[in-house]
Amino acid sequence: MDVGDALRTHVTEKLEDINSKYFNHATFATVTFSKEGHGHGQIKAHIQIRIGKDISVMADTLAGDAHGAFDAAAEKVAKQMRRYKKRLRDHHDRLEQTPETEFVKARDYTLANEPEEADDNNGVPEGEDPVVIAEITTDIQIMSVSDAVMRLDLSGQQAMMFRNAKHKKLNMVYRRPDGNIGWVDPAEADEGELAQTA
Repeated sequence: MDVGDALRTHVTEKLEDINSKYFNHATFATVTFSKEGHGHGQIKAHIQIRIGKDISVMADTLAGDAHGAFDAAAEKVAKQMRRYKKRLRDHHDRLEQTPETEFVKARDYTLANEPEEADDNNGVPEGEDPVVIAEITTDIQIMSVSDAVMRLDLSGQQAMMFRNAKHKKLNMVYRRPDGNIGWVDPAEADEGELAQTA
C-alpha cells in the first residue's frame, strides 16, 4: 500500500517517541499497512518492534484510515511497553552482562487448513498428513514463567513454548479464550513410577 510522506513522518516520529520514552534500545521497527475487507473499507496497521535480539513487541489494528489504524496500533505497543518497562530494561542489562543466552534449536511449521468436505466418514480424517506451507528454524529459550508470559503478551501470539529455567523441561504458555494466560508444565513420572510400569 502506498503511503505518503506525511504518514511516513508521523509513523517515524511516533515510534521514535515510544522507543525513547519506554526503552531506548529498540534495534528496528517495521510498520505494514494493508487494505482489509471485501470492499477494502478498512486499513490494517501492523507494528513490530524488535527489542534486543530476542524480544519483539507486536500489535495489529483495523480502522477506516491509515492514520487511525497506526495510532491505535501504536497505543497498543506503548501500553505493552509501559506495562513491562522495568522488566525490559532489566532484561537488556542482563544480556549485556551475560551475552550468551541458552536456547534450543527447533523447527516451526505452519500447516494448511484442510478444505471442508462432506462429512461422510463420521469426522474421522483420512489420507495424507496436513500440508506444510511454511517451515522455519526457531529458538526455544530457557526462561522463567514470568518472562515467558511477558514475551507472549508483547508478541501478541497465542502460544509460546520455552524451557523452564527451574527444571529445564519444556513448558508452554498460551492465551485462553477468557483473556487470561494458561501455563502448561507437564508432570513427569519419577524413576520409581517408571520402574513399576516397565
